[in-house]
Amino acid sequence: MRDFTLKTYKSLIVAFQEAGYQFQTFEEMMTVPVMGKSVVMRHDVDEKAWNALKMAQLENKLGIRATYFFRIVKQSNVPEVIRQIVALGHEVGYHYEDLAIAEGEDALAIKSFEENLDYFRGYYPVKSVCMHGSSTSKYDNRLLWKNHTLSDFGLVGEPYLSVDFDKVYYLTDTGYAWDGGKFATRDVVVNDFGLIFHTTQQIVVCIQEGRFPEKAMVLAHTLWTDSFSQWMTLHLREFLRNHLKLAARNSRFLGKLYENMVEMYWKK
Repeated sequence: MRDFTLKTYKSLIVAFQEAGYQFQTFEEMMTVPVMGKSVVMRHDVDEKAWNALKMAQLENKLGIRATYFFRIVKQSNVPEVIRQIVALGHEVGYHYEDLAIAEGEDALAIKSFEENLDYFRGYYPVKSVCMHGSSTSKYDNRLLWKNHTLSDFGLVGEPYLSVDFDKVYYLTDTGYAWDGGKFATRDVVVNDFGLIFHTTQQIVVCIQEGRFPEKAMVLAHTLWTDSFSQWMTLHLREFLRNHLKLAARNSRFLGKLYENMVEMYWKK
């Protein structure tokens, strides 16, 4: 079975369901956490917004709700997709990157944040936000909260600031792999659960065997697809991107090359 397809994603959801896990949105996790086994399915819509809609439709058919964090860029911010995901009963949040865009200028960043938050609240009563890694920027978007508070904006949580990951297992498919943490710049959480996975099937087996933690947040980006041509293209792209990203940390030339490539991609 090819990994990172909708068919594979369905097998993961079904494994959780059959093992007795309850599904919560991130907002629900922050406000009405459940006792016992529970999981938050989180989707950072960095791009491929229509893929996000297909994931949301599948989740709806399986009777679960998930959380979708949308960026303001056009590859993510597709109004029709956002409206349909909201109509399917999922939570929508803002995937903010205002400090990086404002190049560290706090006043500009918080003004931009408020405007963009108000924009997304035109689709959904947003109560949660999540930083975008902005890997080519020297600014960590989470530092926006050095001089401000989430409650100032009626927000109940930000995953990297509001969750105790010593108690909640964090699993991410960053880099098109469940063990791609070495390629991450800021999407990094240190878990002490002693679990390492490479494939989705390994996670499914762990759940079925009762070894998976009781509380979890699973971040699945929107690169999951049943289209073979898109799947092949994305695998090749992510392989090259991951290794260039890794090499760029030790080379000023490669770092600038990577930065320029990323900038060109988001401007197209």
